[in-house]
Amino acid sequence: MMRKAVKECGKVYLVGAGPGDPRLLTLRGAELLRIADVVVYDALASAALLQLAPASAERIDVGKRGHDTKRRSQEEIDSLLVSLARAGKTVVRLKGGDPFIFGRGGEEASALAAARIPFEIVPGVSASHAAAAYAGIPLTDRRYAASFAVVTGHQDLDPKLPPARWAELAHGVDTLVLLMGMKNLRKIVTSLLQGGRAAQTPAAAIMWGATPKQRVVVASLADLPDAVEKAGLSNPATVVIGEVVRLRETLAWYEALPLYGLRVLVTRTPEQASTMIDALYAAGAEPIAEPMIRIVPPRNWDDLDRCLAQLAQYDFLVFTSQNAVHGFLERARVQNISLHNLRSTVFCVGPKTTESAVQAGLHVQRQPPNRFDAEGVLELFVHENLRGKRILIPSAEKVRAVLQDGLRQAGAHVEVPTTYRTLAPDFDLPSVQALRTRLLRGELDVLTFTSPSTVQHFLALLDAPARQAVSNAVVAAIGPVTAHALEKAGIPPQIVAKEASAAALIEALCAAPLVQERKRKIEEGS
Repeated sequence: MMRKAVKECGKVYLVGAGPGDPRLLTLRGAELLRIADVVVYDALASAALLQLAPASAERIDVGKRGHDTKRRSQEEIDSLLVSLARAGKTVVRLKGGDPFIFGRGGEEASALAAARIPFEIVPGVSASHAAAAYAGIPLTDRRYAASFAVVTGHQDLDPKLPPARWAELAHGVDTLVLLMGMKNLRKIVTSLLQGGRAAQTPAAAIMWGATPKQRVVVASLADLPDAVEKAGLSNPATVVIGEVVRLRETLAWYEALPLYGLRVLVTRTPEQASTMIDALYAAGAEPIAEPMIRIVPPRNWDDLDRCLAQLAQYDFLVFTSQNAVHGFLERARVQNISLHNLRSTVFCVGPKTTESAVQAGLHVQRQPPNRFDAEGVLELFVHENLRGKRILIPSAEKVRAVLQDGLRQAGAHVEVPTTYRTLAPDFDLPSVQALRTRLLRGELDVLTFTSPSTVQHFLALLDAPARQAVSNAVVAAIGPVTAHALEKAGIPPQIVAKEASAAALIEALCAAPLVQERKRKIEEGS
């Protein structure tokens, strides 16, 4: 009977979401999110992490942040976790930072234990040290500090809890870290000074640490409350007090990243955007993923099936995109057509397309060295005698005729079966309004476009004021074809990648003086 009860009951995983940068989530945390039936998350958990959960997973925002207004009480959250598990759900309780470091994870675990609900604790990277690290401040350093303490800053605000022992903390450790202490900062500083901490002790307040929104104020301990107030800093913030703060002057690596603080719109499909998003995070930017395109199967498979049936007759097989590779291979699998003895010479456009083809076992002979577009493919055939040759180009439903026309003029017999279609995503009204609002408020620093379709679908969402506001952002195109689409739409791009690849686009952003000037203004708060 006991085994049956356990089998029918679900399980709750208390997962630390890390301090803000979604890349700091642990491997175990990512693994659990991918199998979750329900994700119960806090306000400080990165929204990007929710995308790891299955589309079918329920997402419940419980909105807790320190002593701010709560959407649910702690007791309600405990009860929610218990009821979800009893319903047989796999529940990920996603908590900012580490669940057992001022995350009330212990209380939630106790409630689960009392209800005999199976649970697991997945530690996370705590903001107590991660925010300091992203600000270039090591909590320990043998030149300055051999100890540190982490203290909650709002303990004194709750009369039911014993106050923190500030007098002992003032001189008991080398480095003192305060979490959730901004509301009570002035009182805390006064207590530390009265406890014997030197007024000139270096101190730093780090708001939105480990995110592209990070802001850091450095001052002496005595002056910190005034400096924080003048700069307009508020929660969420981490305060570091101690001689180690001096090291920030030379170790502030995060703000030195080329795109630090910039909010960059990414319009690619979710399946193709991950590489670009990772690269933007690595460059210090905040990627704003708003897919402007979705990939769907063709209206029918007749043309591609006919070409697959006579695959052995083609001299060349040309892939111009990853989507073409995926669609072609999947249909060949469905039709039970083996590609192991393919006699065609395979050409691919771009490194990602080549990578997809090679991973599928295709032997790619050539790819354009410079241009990742139709013109680049034509260059591959310059020295080929195409008279009477048969060329297969699996492609999207609507493509430019440059490539096929050029090959036909050279005497080749070209077939371009539809392998996939590109459509606009199914936007709901709140999403459209949110995008327009971001544009009107100037909350998007850079708009990136990776195909003419992304341009077309993006502009279709905008009303007149939002379209006018596009001029407030830097517009970047992945290559000349997309740049031409933007120019035709009346939005000439300021930045065009030399190669039609995400890597080249981000490289162009990092090198552009216009982007660096915008970054400088953000850092200066203008």
